Amino acid sequence: MAILDSQGRLFGKINLLDLGAALVILLVLIGIFFYPGTSGSVAQVNNVVKPVEVDLIVRGLNVRDPEQLFDNGFKKGGKTNVIIRNQPHGSLDIKSVQQLPRTMLVPQPDGTLKEFTDPRPNQFSTDILLTLGGKATIRPDGPVVGNSKLKIGNPIELEGFNYNFNATVIDVRVENDKRA
Repeated sequence: MAILDSQGRLFGKINLLDLGAALVILLVLIGIFFYPGTSGSVAQVNNVVKPVEVDLIVRGLNVRDPEQLFDNGFKKGGKTNVIIRNQPHGSLDIKSVQQLPRTMLVPQPDGTLKEFTDPRPNQFSTDILLTLGGKATIRPDGPVVGNSKLKIGNPIELEGFNYNFNATVIDVRVENDKRA
């Protein structure tokens, strides 16, 4: 009796294609049940959430009346919606708002530069220094709000009832636990 017959059966009883398919299914089942790999996300195991403060600077915001902006929608104690890389990440508390004076560099006769307050009237451009506060997930590579890292230099879009503008992160402070 031959090992393979004319129809491709092993010992005349088992088709080689069926045997190969059964072995593949058996190996897949062994791989699923005996070697499952990692289960769940390791990134969420030791997440630490801490309060953070973020300093932002807004350069050249075009607004007719900055005081009206600060009084109506953008004031200390309020909240602002934060959008990072076109992804909304909820709202952060406004800790402080400071309008920076507009200045200009003036060359001096000895060749040096001095900074003076800009004397030009009817300026519709203002610079603002903001401090926002909230909670962030602390990871080994820095604080994360939503799914985006907070790092110096990141652009952040701020949105509220009567405003929508971009700011740049200039400082990130993570509050440490005072427990010992």
